[in-house]
Amino acid sequence: MALLNFLGAIQQVTGSCYLIESRDGARVLLECGMRQGRREEEDSNHAPFPFDPHTLDAVVVSHAHIDHTGLLPKLSAAGYRGPIFATEAGSELMELMLLDAAFIQEKDAEWENKWHARMGKSAVKPLYTIADAEQALKQRRPLAYGSPCQVAKGVEVTFHDAGHILGSAIVEMAVQDHHLTRRLVFSGDLGNTCSPLMRDPVTLSKADVVFLESTYGDRDHRNSEDTLEELAEILQQAHRDGGNVLIPSFSVCRTQDLIYYLGRVYHEGRLPQQAVFLDSPMAIRANAIYSRFQDQFSAEERAAFSAHGSKRIEDWLPILRCTRTPEESMAINRIKSGAIIIAGSGMCTGGRIVHHFKHNLWREDCHLIFPGFQAKGTLGRNLVDGAEHVKILHQRIAVKAKIHTLGGFSAHAGQSQLIDWVSHFEHHPELYLVHGELEKMQALQLALRERLNWIANIPEPGEQIAL
Repeated sequence: MALLNFLGAIQQVTGSCYLIESRDGARVLLECGMRQGRREEEDSNHAPFPFDPHTLDAVVVSHAHIDHTGLLPKLSAAGYRGPIFATEAGSELMELMLLDAAFIQEKDAEWENKWHARMGKSAVKPLYTIADAEQALKQRRPLAYGSPCQVAKGVEVTFHDAGHILGSAIVEMAVQDHHLTRRLVFSGDLGNTCSPLMRDPVTLSKADVVFLESTYGDRDHRNSEDTLEELAEILQQAHRDGGNVLIPSFSVCRTQDLIYYLGRVYHEGRLPQQAVFLDSPMAIRANAIYSRFQDQFSAEERAAFSAHGSKRIEDWLPILRCTRTPEESMAINRIKSGAIIIAGSGMCTGGRIVHHFKHNLWREDCHLIFPGFQAKGTLGRNLVDGAEHVKILHQRIAVKAKIHTLGGFSAHAGQSQLIDWVSHFEHHPELYLVHGELEKMQALQLALRERLNWIANIPEPGEQIAL
């Protein structure tokens, strides 16, 4: 019989990876994500794959975020040469993100090897190279939403809009098991129905097995309109205090949402700051992709953009300044007050935001806004948890800035939205919770039992089930 192997994002949020094996011999990898967060989790990315890459017939990915795609170059470097299926917009964003990830891997290895050379240690190799990423990108096969495609013998995949980021998909997989068809549905990362730009996630009704993300399985998000009011108040207070506003942000999705929200406050005449800096080359390139796929935006946002003549994302916020070069980025830190600085990375594990922390975090007039989830073990999580000092670029920095966490801007569905989405399935399919910290999964498991009388399973890492 067909088998499903739970290989990644099991009792943790990142590292999405599942292997489907049919009785007819087809082997399809669903997701190939990088683990992020604690050092030991990131180190595990260097471990060999728990399967032979040469034996895979196809790879299917739900969307472009690195925790879902980040090990694809490693997979190609290990010898996989088959197709990698993603949506059309997802395929474009994947190029942006994988090349950036490969550049970081090479630079990190180069930096580490300088220290190794001084200590007489042997050189380390990057997790993968830009050449590896380019090879993986050659293997992409874009699919439109709602178009079934046979990706391997007896395995048919259909993508449905997940409403999470541009090009994100719910993956419906029909697996032929001799004369029977088993239908597996993977939620991917489900979008928050209150998110701007994206459409609501598509609901499905038929499945034999469902695995459901649980990033926010323990709670609902605050109403986005209330959160927008909170953001406007923070910006007003920051203006009165006279300092800068720092917003760590993921380059894809979160940044575009922030530009939309700041644009709304600007058009309402409630944005006191005179300049918003987008200090992320990758986010700037992502803006261009979002602009090309505006037909996938929700009707409300398309109408708003059209009314203001916004053909590009940047047009929506006239005071937005995009800083591409390192020199332009460093120049921002000469500004001591009145600036909003959006920079990567989203969990503050690297990128330009840490340089802005170095220049602003110790200032009492600075305001730091976290617009989303911060994984355990990250600098962002330490700051959210109230750290009084943090280590940044080998320096110990006092945390004097005012820290704010906004609860309504998440691109992930909250608990009630997750339960509502899964409730549309008929005949109570087997349900497995993935993509969440264990306590979040347990809270969602309890809520599903109380509200739907459904039993949800929490798989163990490496667990194998029969479909």
